Amino acid sequence: MKSLPIVAAAFAAIASMSTGTPAQASPMDLGEAEQLRKLDIMLMVTSLRCRTSSDAFQKDYQRFTANQLTELNTASRTLEGSMKKGGSAKAAKRALDRMSVGMANQYGNGHPWLSCGELKGVAQELAAAPDRRTLVLAANDLLSPGPRQMAWRK
Repeated sequence: MKSLPIVAAAFAAIASMSTGTPAQASPMDLGEAEQLRKLDIMLMVTSLRCRTSSDAFQKDYQRFTANQLTELNTASRTLEGSMKKGGSAKAAKRALDRMSVGMANQYGNGHPWLSCGELKGVAQELAAAPDRRTLVLAANDLLSPGPRQMAWRK
């Protein structure tokens, strides 16, 4: 299975992600949180997959996570908080990890309709996204099973 090392590396990166609070973002609904978490994982996994291509974009992905850290951390906390309801913090963390691994596995063989070069451009644009709304619109388009119009692009 070729994608296993990529999925393992992605899971290790997911597990080590900071959930600190560098700045307080406005409350996030559960749908937005899930979309942003999935967007982050998709970009991370595909950046790992594309790392040996001429369109490697790990640095662009790192810039995206650094620039959007507040929103990404808010999404993680929102999801974990939702999963905690009626359960333990440990069970919520495991549920979030299962969701993350599922997403990593989904993109372990690449994005269904975007090339590494296109994903590199997306990561660069999203690193400069001005707000959560743009990120959520992008996530809705980029996580769809087939090509979308991507109206969030400038």
